[in-house]
Amino acid sequence: MLTQVKTIGDFVAEDFRTAAIFRKHKIDFCCKGGRTLEEACEGKGLNAGEIYAEINNLEAGNSAEIDFNSWPLDLLADYVEKTHHRYVEEKSAVLLQFLDKLCKVHGGRHPELFEISELFMESAQELAAHMKKEELILFPFIRKMVTVQRSGTPLDHPNFGTVENPVNMMMHDHEQEGERFRKIAALTNDYQYPDDACNTYRVTYQMLEDFEKDLHKHIHIENNILFPKAVALEKTL
Repeated sequence: MLTQVKTIGDFVAEDFRTAAIFRKHKIDFCCKGGRTLEEACEGKGLNAGEIYAEINNLEAGNSAEIDFNSWPLDLLADYVEKTHHRYVEEKSAVLLQFLDKLCKVHGGRHPELFEISELFMESAQELAAHMKKEELILFPFIRKMVTVQRSGTPLDHPNFGTVENPVNMMMHDHEQEGERFRKIAALTNDYQYPDDACNTYRVTYQMLEDFEKDLHKHIHIENNILFPKAVALEKTL
């Protein structure tokens, strides 16, 4: 049986299938994964017991999801960089073009497109800077800690003091992106395109929804698995 001391992030770290349950109930499992289910349900009119039942009904051991919780930290950092960072880079360029086109063609009838486009442009710019900080500063230090742990050599103190400092900065960035995409989801009516939408309109909304889902998984892996374990590893060294 489930215990009620787990955080939402713990549930998703143990079995990513629970993310779909939390997403269905509009519970943030990435940026706000440090809350208990009861805390997340409070004020939303949700019944925590019913959600626990949904989680319990998932078949044990029947998940095709990767167990990121068991991965070494250097491999996890490589995965985030090569999978999620590349996804953001590739999809951002396409989405910016599509949103610009939609504003020109459909902006007169759907003025919300201008705000959606502006929000996504801000997101693309902020994520690009955020990912560079991870790739050039945080991830190399995490890999260095893993090497030190394996070799038994002393750990040199980084210029940023402790790994908690860049981790806290990255988590703050994540919170900002989570809020930005909550606004985009609201403006798109949860990515439901209007009746007069052309094919580009439909594809763009689907891509935005996919982008948000990938970002949620990306942030979840960092906030709920990679970052806490990096902080814990540094303390053991």
